[in-house]
Amino acid sequence: MSRVRVHNFSVSLDGFGTGDGQSLEAPFGHAGHRLHEWFFPTRTFRAFHETTGDQGGGSGVDDAFARNWSSGIGAEIMGRGKFGPQHGSWADEEWHGWWGDNPPFHTPVFVLTHHHRASIEMEGGTTFHFIDLSPAEAVSIARESAGGLDVRIGGGPSTIRQFLAANLIDYMHIVIVPIVLGRGERLWDGLEGLDQRFDVESVSSPSGVTHVTFTRR
Repeated sequence: MSRVRVHNFSVSLDGFGTGDGQSLEAPFGHAGHRLHEWFFPTRTFRAFHETTGDQGGGSGVDDAFARNWSSGIGAEIMGRGKFGPQHGSWADEEWHGWWGDNPPFHTPVFVLTHHHRASIEMEGGTTFHFIDLSPAEAVSIARESAGGLDVRIGGGPSTIRQFLAANLIDYMHIVIVPIVLGRGERLWDGLEGLDQRFDVESVSSPSGVTHVTFTRR
């Protein structure tokens, strides 16, 4: 059976995966880009955004972890907050999310929401489907669309926490960033004993972050 994976998910030293005050102009609230500055210099990030063919970027330990993000993935599940900042009923269905006309996913993406919205087919093979399902049901429908490949849980923190609580995640890569946010949305709340379900390894990077992997026992 295909695996359920988390990749490149950054948290602060005090466990916050996003800051307070998310808005259209500030997708990560008061955290800004601080949780993801380790990622921007990598060759993998440059490949997402470079169109000239001269991608550049670093190929060290940060890139070694970052590039696993897309390997073997056939579908993604994300929380509504990763798609955009709207809450409640969809007030503006002409807006198609933060990801531009050609999102980096190139797979079916299932957005968890309690509010119905028609699917959106984007350039490059990404189609956003909006579903109101439990974590187990969401994994089942994503696996059907993944063609035997793995399913990625994309975030945010509450979404990953729900799938961890339901014991549905097989592999998880968390990046601990040496900043203190103080407020926002935490990842680890209610997950006491999580380490007993996983083999845990960590690697420090010259960028200052620590890559922690959790592999189901």
